[in-house]
Amino acid sequence: MKNRAGALLFKYRSYTPVPFIIIMLVFQEPSLLSIVIGFLLVLTGELMRFWGVSYAGSSTRTTSTVGAKKLIVSGAFAHTRNPLYLGNILIYTGIGVMSMALTPYLPIIAVLFFSFQYYLIVKEEEEFLIKTFGDKYIKYKKSVPKFVPSLNPYISEDSNEQEFRPKAGLKSERRTLQAITVITIIIILTYILRI
Repeated sequence: MKNRAGALLFKYRSYTPVPFIIIMLVFQEPSLLSIVIGFLLVLTGELMRFWGVSYAGSSTRTTSTVGAKKLIVSGAFAHTRNPLYLGNILIYTGIGVMSMALTPYLPIIAVLFFSFQYYLIVKEEEEFLIKTFGDKYIKYKKSVPKFVPSLNPYISEDSNEQEFRPKAGLKSERRTLQAITVITIIIILTYILRI
């Protein structure tokens, strides 16, 4: 059975955080401590994303349908099958902590929504990957956790062919970094204007 909700959420996954971000900025009540702790979470999430896209490249920016030219099993993908989504969750959580908007209600709703969204998206992606890469992906899936990173990296014959390309990673992350910078500046300015 086709996972239509997963395909739809995959297509619009770049836009689903927007309502939460707007609500966080409208109702924010940041403190110095919330900004520092939240920013550390955002930084951790962005480093996870950067590590992942530096191996996967711009193919992670597809928005129409799920696809992959090759199975990435190196870098962050050797520790978790979904480093970009894990990074996103850390970034969204960090922004929520920085803003302290409608705590604890908005963060709980956001965590539930994004957990549901990523569950459906990952299901859609895994159906594609099994169909495309077969036993190679099934072996990888059995060896690497879905979200919580393993300390022991997955190693396969493909690992040697995949390189860390930080320039490609930075190019791919340009929009994400711009969004993080603008949101962080708005939260910091709000804090400064309120003290």
